[in-house]
Amino acid sequence: MNTSPFLKYINKYVNLTPEEETLLLSKIVLRRYLKNQYIVQQNDVCRSANYILSGCTKTFYVDSEGQEHVVMFSIEDWWTSDLGSFITQTPADFNVQCLENTQLVQFTYENLEELYVEIPKLERLFRKIIERAFVASQKRIIRNFSLDAKERYQIFKSAYPKIDQRVPQYMIASYLGITKEFLSKIKSQLIHEQ
Repeated sequence: MNTSPFLKYINKYVNLTPEEETLLLSKIVLRRYLKNQYIVQQNDVCRSANYILSGCTKTFYVDSEGQEHVVMFSIEDWWTSDLGSFITQTPADFNVQCLENTQLVQFTYENLEELYVEIPKLERLFRKIIERAFVASQKRIIRNFSLDAKERYQIFKSAYPKIDQRVPQYMIASYLGITKEFLSKIKSQLIHEQ
């Protein structure tokens, strides 16, 4: 697997020396998952932070009635994980499942902690990643309270144009908190408005 997209991503945030890059690469695991395989399952402890080299995943919660609630999609150059479980090393609230064959760069919790000591600037990088995830989560909560489904769908389409074509519509409906029938109605309204 080609790690150069990963190193390019890292170097957008922190400049690593060749020695630091070598050390970083010695602490990662490159892993392939097949479509429908789980990276994390609800109630298991999330053992890795995962950078996506190729593929697409969904992060979702299954409620007590077996209903699936999608909270996030991730594609190339994004991270995926149950962050709360990974950070605290406690049982996961979410499942992370591959929607396509997926290639990942994985960090175990232990290796990441070692890297923070050996390459302190990586701590800054991961702080930035967590900050961005937190802000995105906060914005999504506000949108869910303040916007109607049509507005939420338009924001989703403009923010994630590459995902809309790769993910089944019923999953997008779940992400938006609506039925797939209602999503179809919204889409046809938008076509008629053009």
